[in-house]
Amino acid sequence: MRIAPLSLFVTAALLATSAFAQDTATVNAIESELTAKQAELDNFTTVLDKHIAEETRLQSQLGLLRKRSTELEKEKNQALDAMNEMYRRMIDDPNLDISAAQTRYQQSVATHKQNKDDIAMQLAAIAAQRKEIEQIRVAKHTLVNTLENLKDQLSTARVERLRNEFTREGTLEVEHTINCKRTETLAACEQRGQQLGLQKATKRFIDQIFANLTEQRVVEPKRNIAGAQVQVMSSHVVNSAFSGQGNYTVNLSVTMRGDVNGSRLCGLLNIDNRFCSEYGQPLAIGYQSLYPTTYSDAQLSFPEDAPVAPASNTSDTVSVAKMEVAPIVETSLKKSEPLPEKKTTVEFTVRSNVFDDEVFINGVSYGSTKLVTSLAPGMYSLEVRKLGYETYSAQVDLRKARTLNVKLLKKPELIAAPTPKKVEPIVATADNTPKNQTVVIPAGKFMMGDLTGNGLANERPVVEKVLSHSFSMQSTEVTVAQFRQFIERSSFVTDAEKGRGCAHYKNGEPVWDIDYNWKNPGYEQKDSFPVVCVSYEDAKAFADWLTAESGEQYRLPNEVEWEYAARAGSSAEYPWGNEIGRNLANCGWCGSEWSNISPSPVSEFSPNAYGLYDTVGNVWEWTQKRASQEDVTVRGGAWNFAPSLARVSTRLTLAPDFRANYIGFRLIKER
Repeated sequence: MRIAPLSLFVTAALLATSAFAQDTATVNAIESELTAKQAELDNFTTVLDKHIAEETRLQSQLGLLRKRSTELEKEKNQALDAMNEMYRRMIDDPNLDISAAQTRYQQSVATHKQNKDDIAMQLAAIAAQRKEIEQIRVAKHTLVNTLENLKDQLSTARVERLRNEFTREGTLEVEHTINCKRTETLAACEQRGQQLGLQKATKRFIDQIFANLTEQRVVEPKRNIAGAQVQVMSSHVVNSAFSGQGNYTVNLSVTMRGDVNGSRLCGLLNIDNRFCSEYGQPLAIGYQSLYPTTYSDAQLSFPEDAPVAPASNTSDTVSVAKMEVAPIVETSLKKSEPLPEKKTTVEFTVRSNVFDDEVFINGVSYGSTKLVTSLAPGMYSLEVRKLGYETYSAQVDLRKARTLNVKLLKKPELIAAPTPKKVEPIVATADNTPKNQTVVIPAGKFMMGDLTGNGLANERPVVEKVLSHSFSMQSTEVTVAQFRQFIERSSFVTDAEKGRGCAHYKNGEPVWDIDYNWKNPGYEQKDSFPVVCVSYEDAKAFADWLTAESGEQYRLPNEVEWEYAARAGSSAEYPWGNEIGRNLANCGWCGSEWSNISPSPVSEFSPNAYGLYDTVGNVWEWTQKRASQEDVTVRGGAWNFAPSLARVSTRLTLAPDFRANYIGFRLIKER
């Protein structure tokens, strides 16, 4: 058998130029805007660095002025003493000239006053500089959020462009020649030639689709997992003829439309699967790899030696009209089903028959009983100790929520007769302090910063941090209900209620609203929502009040403690991996019902491995600053910020008096 070279003619419909040009224009427009915004961000960074350098210079000058003030104060006092001495001498000698002493004193007073005025001016200049820095930082944070949003838009546009390029419709005209077998009729040879021509047309069509992809270099290496298919819309014979040598030549015009497994588009473009969620559930890598390499050949193959039913006529219409139905690929694989959600932690409660004991789990102190903590399932070594009592030791297999009642026994007393003990009546007292369950964060070490290389400049370099002691942290952000108790009992007035209100986003820009505060943050809230519109100083005031009310020491976590607790032993960007997914947290474009609308109630989403809720998104959280720091850092992302800013290592720096309806806090309890 001899097959002649295949001639290919692509009609204008194949490329559908206008539609795909529009997709490319959209991608190009977003890329241009990204470039412009990045340049704007770089400019803001440069300007901010200059302002910070200027503030540093002003602070240095202020230090010199204050040092000089001490020296001038000393000089003024010496001049005064000298002038007083001259006055005493003048009593005995009225002709004594004291003008020099008077002049010295007058000059020292004037110089000292001028220096005080210079200090006041310097303080005013520093305050103005600080205000400029705050405004630039807020604008910069807005730009960062806009940039991340544009990156998401770009990914969405790329996916849509690729989908449109795969599902384009076009017409191919092919000429195909075969040698008729001696054993087959002319009708059978004719039908076989048309079938083989149709098969080659579909393969060439899908090859043309891949060849004309805008991002062909990115997609082609992953062609075997694309799931590309071809649907034959219509076909007809343009021309056909038999030759004297027993050959049959047919010219076919075939109209086809491409199709693709939409859930795989993100894998082809190396982007987060959330951008393809509307096209179906992404398939696992192992499932994808079992597909055949060439889809068109597998789906539209016509074995040359297969028996062909005789045709009753030689109509110009191809007798394989059944191919108008999209071919279906059948595999032996079962449909993948979502795995049941597993709890990452279980509650473990330890009680004992004594007070002031100490519980150790795997050698780490967890405080005294009654102890309620959340731990990952597994085997644990438990010890309960108290001076004068036998140590209780046990191995605990923790698989589900469990309560362990420990009975400590007194050590034998080396005295003849036991001393009678006085039984004190137990007086029940009402505990009205706000409740927010704390979880124990064990001691350990971790790598802090941008571990994946996708972060901002202020997340680098990556450094190792060691926490030598365990600590307790509130499992959720402080809620509106808890903050209301603080306000009602202390009559505290927040910065938002004192001044110009609270900041919020409007049309992508931070705007101050004088009527916004923790009670009215600009959206409908419930008692279970995290409190917002609170400044760093407001959060510290709440911690101080809670310390006084409860008798236990509360404070804001520092950055190291916050990131260590949020990572919960993971080096990924989020507790569940390096992709944000959909509806796993409340951040902008994260797919939750609150995204870009408001915070969600606390603990609405699954906790991390340490039992902490909402360390990804919901609201940014204040962290404790060092005494030498002027600014404060917030961590964790928020309901109206891009998913990439909800990474565990993301840092935003703000002034202590800044407040917004996307910033809240949680506390640490000292142990």
